Amino acid sequence: MQSVVAPVGILGFGVEGQSSLQYLLSIGIKEIVIMDKNPIDPQLLPKEIEIKTFTGEHYLDGLKECVTVIRSAGVYPMLPELLKFQMNGGLLTSQIEIYFQETKAKKIIGVTGTLGKGSVVSMIAHILKSVNKPCEIGGNFGIPALDLLKTDSPDRVSILELSSFQLMTLSISPSIAVVLRVTSEHLDWHHSVEEYRDAKANLVRYQKKSDCCIYLQDSVHATAIAKQTKALTLSFGHGACDACVEGETLSVSGHKLNLSECKIRGVYQLENMAAAALACKALGIFGGESLQALKSYEPLRFRMQYKGEKAGIEFYNDSYATRPDATIAAAKSMKRPFSLILGGSEKNADFMELASFLTSLPLLKKVAFIGDTANRLEQALLEAGVSVPMKIFPNLDEAFSYALQIGEGGALLFSPACASFGLFKNYKVRGEAFDHLVDLLP
Repeated sequence: MQSVVAPVGILGFGVEGQSSLQYLLSIGIKEIVIMDKNPIDPQLLPKEIEIKTFTGEHYLDGLKECVTVIRSAGVYPMLPELLKFQMNGGLLTSQIEIYFQETKAKKIIGVTGTLGKGSVVSMIAHILKSVNKPCEIGGNFGIPALDLLKTDSPDRVSILELSSFQLMTLSISPSIAVVLRVTSEHLDWHHSVEEYRDAKANLVRYQKKSDCCIYLQDSVHATAIAKQTKALTLSFGHGACDACVEGETLSVSGHKLNLSECKIRGVYQLENMAAAALACKALGIFGGESLQALKSYEPLRFRMQYKGEKAGIEFYNDSYATRPDATIAAAKSMKRPFSLILGGSEKNADFMELASFLTSLPLLKKVAFIGDTANRLEQALLEAGVSVPMKIFPNLDEAFSYALQIGEGGALLFSPACASFGLFKNYKVRGEAFDHLVDLLP
């Protein structure tokens, strides 16, 4: 049964919306309406059929033209206009929902959490490829979910990174669900922490007894989500569990892996490796095979990425750390005296936990601040009692020069704890700027 009925609206015309358009054209739908607040580039529209477009302040007026609407993930589904559309008999769906309904794949792994999703899906793919198991990454990471249908097959494992935006309206759960550490995020989009966590729970809420749910037992909220599944559960974390982290060692099914054997840095990555190993265990891949494969796994770009050593100083690019708890995890992993570059655009995050944590780090020797949050970060660290030299800079270049003064035998950690906007277009551009500064060093 087809998942959409024409006329079909595409709500949001970014990368995901453009993918939705290509999907609709591929299944022969020609009555299409595109709605986006921003102007739509005519070059992105097919010339062979006429597509109605609605932009600007009244872009949602296009709902009146639709029977089905495919919501792009970033569009809040509880808008009054969307609720009215559904009350009047309209069908609101999404890429993820259509994918679940249309895919031939017998096994789908869905991964969610506040931190670590991208690393875990890429680790799972790395393990599966090492044992020649066909797989593809999609969703919030990799390619848009509907693009996976182009090369669909029953034997291929689909690995989906799923954000709360994508999960909020989902009423189908994957056969293997992975719930990483869950705290709070996107409160500028979600109306409450409870709404955010409830959206995450849709990953497991509709699982069957024959399915599998993998969760971090150290996280109160991940554990609470796991309790909502009917599926078999496997846990990872510290203490007695199915994949146990002790110090810098991961144990799965009697097999052990030490972080020193791996190409990635950061003790927190052992949690991610544990999750990946258990997801593969649910597919029948033994722990020993998974841990052996993880030794050759290389970190994603800008996720606690080791950039080498110059003049006796190690460099770590963690530009993807847009939250305080991500920076806490990175700082925990430092083994040398280090300087830290913090700051970025303002999301009204609470910096007190980060500040309190930094007071307990004897290896922290110097802090440089950049961006709109610089003053608030400095104040938080001072109030917490951080006593190392600290200074605010107008740009990354000057902050980098200051942080370099850590000297031989030290390390420089770029883990901003904030989004990049203002000084940079996104975390990737920010990370590239840091890499460039490292590359310029003799």
